[in-house]
Amino acid sequence: MKPTRIILTGFMGTGKTVVGKALAEFLEYEFLDTDQMIEEETGKKIREIFEKEGEPAFRQTEKKMIRKALARDTVVIATGGGAVIDPENLEFMKQKGILIALTTSPEEIYERLKKLEDRPLLKGEDRMEKIKKLLSRRSPYYQQADQIIDCKGKGIREIVEIILKRLNENT
Repeated sequence: MKPTRIILTGFMGTGKTVVGKALAEFLEYEFLDTDQMIEEETGKKIREIFEKEGEPAFRQTEKKMIRKALARDTVVIATGGGAVIDPENLEFMKQKGILIALTTSPEEIYERLKKLEDRPLLKGEDRMEKIKKLLSRRSPYYQQADQIIDCKGKGIREIVEIILKRLNENT
């Protein structure tokens, strides 16, 4: 029996959204992105929430959207990269579904994000240093996922196949 709720976590740029959409399509599940849910709920861009209300306000709304998403069945959910640092979120996600962390190297993250300007936590100079610092802070939380998938050098289809194989092994 396949899980009814699959939650993807991982650092920004690891492919949570694109992999999540592809996985949901394959499984014929609904796909939800908590960042998109936050923007729809608040009518504001993530960047705007960070700038005007601060990270704590963002995290509070994120917590609500995670709970709202996990009230659904047959769903693949992509969370924000920092969602797992809240112990309540981490525990709740693991209770309600299969939590899968997508990981890759800081260099690959840098390459994937270098053209994007809408990442509030990477604003300013020396993005690579910020990526490494934030990644080292978050890695212990990602390691607590039910499954950890190394996405370095892999395409979307290959990552989806790895996830499906792991899910089949554990059910």
